[in-house]
Amino acid sequence: MLEITIEAKEFYNQEENRFITTSPCTLTLEHSLISLAKWESKWHIPYLSDTEKTAEQELDYIRCMIIGNVPNEDILKALSVENILEIKSYIDNPMTATTFSKKNLKTEKKVITAEVIYSRMFANNIPIECQKWHLSRLFTLLRVCDLERGPKQKMTKRETAAYYAEQNAARRAKYNSRG
Repeated sequence: MLEITIEAKEFYNQEENRFITTSPCTLTLEHSLISLAKWESKWHIPYLSDTEKTAEQELDYIRCMIIGNVPNEDILKALSVENILEIKSYIDNPMTATTFSKKNLKTEKKVITAEVIYSRMFANNIPIECQKWHLSRLFTLLRVCDLERGPKQKMTKRETAAYYAEQNAARRAKYNSRG
């Protein structure tokens, strides 16, 4: 959960040809499956894709992240650059200490939508309350479940040799030795 404080601002809206004044407020934001589902139901495209989003779509995702009512629709136009950077940093935060080794990485690119995530949650018996978690943390949990359930894959001889060589090189560097 992220709290953003927005200062009072006055700015000119060229589209409406009027000045807009916003009062100061604090917004509580959550980058969760609920936010993702709200956004995708409006725009009908997957948010977690490589396609570029318009400024309007990005701003609308921030609106979907707001917990509770939006005090004033113009408040999103009053976000400062620092506010936007703080929100992006929050979205990119892994929110977990869990890490994965290189051998467990899958490079398969698949379109991920809110419904796909919900189906994976239910398939792994993850409670619905987890839809409020930060998405990075939820993805980590889903990945851990997949790794725990999946068959243990043996490394080929080439992969084993490469892994041992990598480990030996790391130890040599750590202990400053030659062999």
